[in-house]
Amino acid sequence: MCIHGKLLTALGFLLLPSVVATASAQQDDKPIVQNTPPGQFKKIPNLPDCITAAVEQGDPTKGASVLLVKGASGCKAPWHFHTPNEQVMMLSGVGRVEMKGEQAVSLRAGGFAYAPVKHVHQFTCVGGPCSFFLHSDAPFDIHYVDQGGNEISSEQALSKRHS
Repeated sequence: MCIHGKLLTALGFLLLPSVVATASAQQDDKPIVQNTPPGQFKKIPNLPDCITAAVEQGDPTKGASVLLVKGASGCKAPWHFHTPNEQVMMLSGVGRVEMKGEQAVSLRAGGFAYAPVKHVHQFTCVGGPCSFFLHSDAPFDIHYVDQGGNEISSEQALSKRHS
């Protein structure tokens, strides 16, 4: 990753604790039964502005976590990978998942996707807003790539001309 990208990721993770305020008090050995209030949804650093999330379990800055994610209609997380494994389960709407080297799939409520460590993929909410659970088995990160698979900064990936 370029120095600029590492700095942005580090700065982004400094902001992420505001998202985990409620979840960080939870412990893995305690049961969790909750309804997520609308005010818990926050912008996640280095993701498009049209995506918000609430932490349901864990602390995405320190380890495994489960996020409840909402995306606006047409919202796209362009080609990227994560250093942890990622699992997505659709709750509402339709999410188009494109994995490098695979056919694109439109996931509906109950649909599931798994991206192993560093597997390049992209996600788009199509036909309206969408929501899904995202499980990361280690601290959450995102690394954007260009068409050639080379890592690029968040600014480059999320700029209008790149989308």
